[in-house]
Amino acid sequence: MELLSALQFLKLHEVPEAWVDAVWDLEFTERKALDDTINIELTASEDNAFRNLYQCLLGYAAKQQLSADRDEVSQSVWAILGENGVPVKSLVAVLSFFVLAGKVKAATAQQRVSSLHAASLYLLLLGIPGSIANKVFHEVLFETCSDMTSHCWPQVSGKKRKKDSQKSSQAEGKRSKPQRKDTAEMEVDDAEEEEEEEEVHFSSQDLMNIRDAVALLVQSLLRLLHMFPLKNRPQSTSHLTQIFSKLLYFEPVTGELTFDAARDVTKLRSVPEMAFYGLQLLCSPKHGDQKESLRRIFHQLLYVILMMNKGNRGKPTLLTPSQAILTTRDQAIHFVSHLVDELKELALPFLQILLQHICFQMVEKSEFRSHGAQAVGMLTSKMKTIDYALFIKWLFKFSRHAKMVHRLFSVDVVMILLEQPERKLEECQDPELVLFLPHKFLIQSVLFAQRMDESPTVQGHALACLAQCLELPSLNASRAVHNLFSATGTHTALEGEITEESLSSQQTQKTYHTLPFRTVEISSTDSSGCDAKENLALLLRRVKDSKTNVRKAALQALVGLLKHNVIPMTWENLSTLSERCRDPAVSVKKKALQCVGELLVAKPESSVVQKAWLHGVVPAVVDSESSVQDKALEALDQVLLSQIKPYSASTHVDARQRLTWDLLGLLCHECQNLSRYFNRAFTIWSKQKKFTPMFITNLISHTDADHGAGAWLLLSKVAASSPRLPYDKILDAWDCMVCSKDINVITCCHILCVMGDIAPHLNDDTKKRIIDDLMSWLKTFTLSLEVISAAVETLYQLGCSDDIKQTQAFLNQHCGELVSISEAYLASIILSEKGSQNLNEELMVKHLHTLGVASLHCPAMVGKRTVLLVESVLTTNSDKLGDAACQEELPASLPLSQFRPNSLPTRVRAHGVITLAKLCLQHEELVQKYLPVFARELEVGTELAVRNNVVVIMCDLCVRYTNMVDHYIPNISACLRDNEAIIREQTLIMLTNLLQEEFVKWKGSLFFRFMVVLVDPVPAIASLCEYCLLHRLLKKNPEMFSQHFIECIFHFNSYSQHKSYNKFTQSESEKVRFSLKGAQQREKRFRIYRFLLENFTDAQRFNITNKINQTVLACFADEELPLDADGAEILSETFSILSLKEMKLRAICAPAGVAAGEEPEEENMATMAKAVLQAAQKKVVSQVQKKAFIENTVPLIISLKNLLEQKRSPVLRDLMAYLQVTMQDYRNEVKEFFSGDEQLAAEVEFALKEAEKQRELEEQLDNCSLTGDAKITPAQGSIQDSPVKSRPLLPFIFATPQPQRPNSQPARLSHTDRRGCRSRQEEHVQSKSIALEGTVITKGAVNYRAISTPKGVSLNLTFGEGVSAIFSERGASLVGESSVLHVRSNEQPAPGLRQWNVQSPLRQNRKSKV
Repeated sequence: MELLSALQFLKLHEVPEAWVDAVWDLEFTERKALDDTINIELTASEDNAFRNLYQCLLGYAAKQQLSADRDEVSQSVWAILGENGVPVKSLVAVLSFFVLAGKVKAATAQQRVSSLHAASLYLLLLGIPGSIANKVFHEVLFETCSDMTSHCWPQVSGKKRKKDSQKSSQAEGKRSKPQRKDTAEMEVDDAEEEEEEEEVHFSSQDLMNIRDAVALLVQSLLRLLHMFPLKNRPQSTSHLTQIFSKLLYFEPVTGELTFDAARDVTKLRSVPEMAFYGLQLLCSPKHGDQKESLRRIFHQLLYVILMMNKGNRGKPTLLTPSQAILTTRDQAIHFVSHLVDELKELALPFLQILLQHICFQMVEKSEFRSHGAQAVGMLTSKMKTIDYALFIKWLFKFSRHAKMVHRLFSVDVVMILLEQPERKLEECQDPELVLFLPHKFLIQSVLFAQRMDESPTVQGHALACLAQCLELPSLNASRAVHNLFSATGTHTALEGEITEESLSSQQTQKTYHTLPFRTVEISSTDSSGCDAKENLALLLRRVKDSKTNVRKAALQALVGLLKHNVIPMTWENLSTLSERCRDPAVSVKKKALQCVGELLVAKPESSVVQKAWLHGVVPAVVDSESSVQDKALEALDQVLLSQIKPYSASTHVDARQRLTWDLLGLLCHECQNLSRYFNRAFTIWSKQKKFTPMFITNLISHTDADHGAGAWLLLSKVAASSPRLPYDKILDAWDCMVCSKDINVITCCHILCVMGDIAPHLNDDTKKRIIDDLMSWLKTFTLSLEVISAAVETLYQLGCSDDIKQTQAFLNQHCGELVSISEAYLASIILSEKGSQNLNEELMVKHLHTLGVASLHCPAMVGKRTVLLVESVLTTNSDKLGDAACQEELPASLPLSQFRPNSLPTRVRAHGVITLAKLCLQHEELVQKYLPVFARELEVGTELAVRNNVVVIMCDLCVRYTNMVDHYIPNISACLRDNEAIIREQTLIMLTNLLQEEFVKWKGSLFFRFMVVLVDPVPAIASLCEYCLLHRLLKKNPEMFSQHFIECIFHFNSYSQHKSYNKFTQSESEKVRFSLKGAQQREKRFRIYRFLLENFTDAQRFNITNKINQTVLACFADEELPLDADGAEILSETFSILSLKEMKLRAICAPAGVAAGEEPEEENMATMAKAVLQAAQKKVVSQVQKKAFIENTVPLIISLKNLLEQKRSPVLRDLMAYLQVTMQDYRNEVKEFFSGDEQLAAEVEFALKEAEKQRELEEQLDNCSLTGDAKITPAQGSIQDSPVKSRPLLPFIFATPQPQRPNSQPARLSHTDRRGCRSRQEEHVQSKSIALEGTVITKGAVNYRAISTPKGVSLNLTFGEGVSAIFSERGASLVGESSVLHVRSNEQPAPGLRQWNVQSPLRQNRKSKV
């Protein structure tokens, strides 16, 4: 009678029968109130009473089970209850009373514990044999009791959950308008808020009690699954699967989980461990079809692996990847692996499905992608070789999917799969699938194919991963990368071919919610291969891509290829790395610095790598970004300064030190031009006090070594900032150098620099000795030009003192002496009749150079005779200067009387002009006198070196004598159109510097001459001009482009009849030189227009449109400008400009970050608020533009149309073309816009319709093609179609892989809408095709339709849903596929294929209308 006493606390005999009947009638959906007395007695029940009853029932159940196993007869629980008059119906009703009490959010801790215990008792009763006969089972109550864990365990705050749900609902339907709540909904919301405010708080003891009760309930569920079959209750099985999946997150698990088949539920330590065991039990045949059970379990575990929270409705939401979430995910992966090991062939098809859905439902966030790829790698290791090959085949098609995140994730998966051992080909019997097994296929056909993806994110990720492939231990992976870039230029196709049929599969319908757990089928497309040279060329182009992340990834890939000797270590490849160290993006500059550093570490002995490192790192010292400067300085410090160790003849120089001296040697010789950047580094280091006495001592010890040139280079940089130097050592080196006959120019200059720096610390005797040595050395005129300059500078430093007069007297004495010697030599050559015959060109140049350098220090010692002698050097060789006719053409300011013809070489004249410029720097009157000479030389001179030096001289003089040189800026800028490319480039650089420093203003025709350089025949000069304008000059004057745009139209067409524009003065020769007039120059003009418009802001675009209306169109409409031939050209060009796509406002165009045809992911949006703001901004801007067009443009257009019709002008055609382009955005508002001219409105509407018809007809004619069964290789499939927006389809169903469909006809007529090949190979577009056997279908005819399969056709396994695949995406299938809904016939076996039962939707519409 222990059972009866345990039941007493439930007061079953006191509960009214009417109440019990009412509870059963309500189907246990709501809690029925009891009398207060009974209610109080029941609620006073303690936990011990429930536990006693549970243990008592558990004991009876165990005895009954034991007796049944031994074939013994024992009294059942139901018999005991019946004999003692205990109504089972009342027992169930009272238990439900406790259960439903715990479902309320405001339930107390005691109510929740009692509810859980009551649910455990009910589940225990269900497990006792005879429960069905005694009508204990009720599906609603069973599901309620099973799910009490989610109701009783305290959840996160309701308010927070509500906000999250609102946010997810907004994200799900972000394009729909918010619906207005009615009164009833508002009342419900208010009630929910009141409930949330009454949230109950629990103590730690309460939480422990609730947790123990939850564990007991889960144990009861497990006992029930052991005893109670759910074979005929699929809804209950599905419900339990969801419950167990939720319980995986219930609490953290300590230690590793084991998934044994038979286990004692009382020994399970944690709730998640029990949940995994429950999922394992659900796979038993007694709970239904094992395949269906596996499908449900894998579907639930999918979201655990993806780290998503999947509710009953709506889109899954991401979980925060905490340690607990990651642990649960790992456990789920191990559990799936366990099921596959246990069930083998039964589970493998669902493992394939699970992997496909992991790929297909992946999000863009890198952390989730990383964990997802790891999961795929772990699970594929459980697959057999043939199943693995099938998955790789699917992955190959998946990597060409329309959604960017799918293509991105395919790269992650490939990298994980490459880390696994390569599968053995002999394990796969199918010859078509063998091709997918090697790592070579993954690298060449999946990974490398994404290098031409339309998404910069995918491109960048693929290139970054390509470099990582070379670090993998797999030899085949490295060989595959080598094959892609091998110098042989052979195709990178794998052995064998992949036919179009083997790569094609059915397409699936695009869905926006949770995907049913069935096979995801993707289509793939054809492509062609390209050779290794093209691969390398493409990679080098990617290094200069417009997207930052692509450039960074390409740099990483390039360095990887260079490090592993995949591509040759040529200067062309390495200079690309160096150039990126000066990239406009800071992150790319840092990445480039890191890359050249890695390459230097990998290849320290390569001189070309050393040179590339110097060209990349050293200029970065003067970068505008301080963080880049710091990174460059750190690299220089580590490689150069920190490796200066003490040296002696017996000292071993290790590899690092050898690298240091090799780099310094390059700086002394091949990389001398980097010295000015190197100086900046030493200036910064000196402030940081890096040059310690120990460093100086170590450096001095290297001056006598073979690499002494590098030591003197460093010493020349640090001497000025070092407080104390070993002067004796330096003076000894000086004496050796003076006495030596073989002098190294660079080392000599560095020693002279050091001597100048230590001059203040030397005594007078030593100074005098050195001065004497210098003067005797200089008077020999045997030194090189560089040494002469350095020696004169050292002479100046030796003569410096605190007394300025004394210093000048010293310079007048010594430098004046040099001037006198040079003057005498020049006179002997120029004034002597036979002097030029005995001319020593080298000696003449050295005298001119010495004269120029010395004269800067002693201007008072330069007399008129000296100037006249230098002038004479510039006299042209041409006899034309002596002709009277020529003299009449020359300006009066040219002092021809001072010149007489001579035959001096060009090199002498080039140095002579530099010397004359140095004389001008100290004498303003000489500047006034010789500027016309320089200008005339630019115009009529024929010697390249002379004219190049004149450009540099005039720009340098502009810095000191700005006002005087300003008058000659047109002469200088005329050189932008010079015949010699070097002069055009030099002029561009010099003028850019002057404009930056504002020594020159944008006056006259200067701007337009800069614009002409944009279309320079030399691409490098045009690119340099673009850089100067965008990155140097536009930043200083952001309105520069918009201010000059309209005048560009008039200037480049040489039109001067406008009252305001193109009125500056130019000579006829300059007009001809810079003119872009005529049809043959139209492309160049529009290249300039596009460049300017691309760099406009939206405000500038809007304003320039209105300004064109006012200053151009209005002038022609009012007939202020005549419509003659020139005027018609201007008006026609204006309409063409207004029709340019660059003229459209970016705010109302597609978002810049979303590629065409690529759906924006939610993760790409910063916030929903930003999206809403953008939409509102777009709407406002569109309305403003529309209003401005109606008010400002339409009246002018109507007036101009009437005028053009009167004059029968051909410009009318351009006007209509402009309207046709503009009105595309206002197709339905034409009559509203042109209400003042109905005829024009009708013409515009007609033009729009005709244009649309013509466009469709052209597409049909261009894209109709007859395709056969062409075969392609995997590598060929990796070349073109990786970037396509290919296959904009999402899976609708998840079933086993479908069998290949035989091709019943050798050729099919397809209607396609393909992207044409544009200017560059990587510009790919979406390939759309709609094909039916023997049927030609017009565009749009198959949209939103379903075609049934022929009667009797049975497809493979579909698991109850009766659907294998749905295709209804607009035009995105392969040739040979149709937009159909395939339906399985379960009644008949599969006969041979039959013809499709196709009925035209147009015909159906006609029938319905009739």
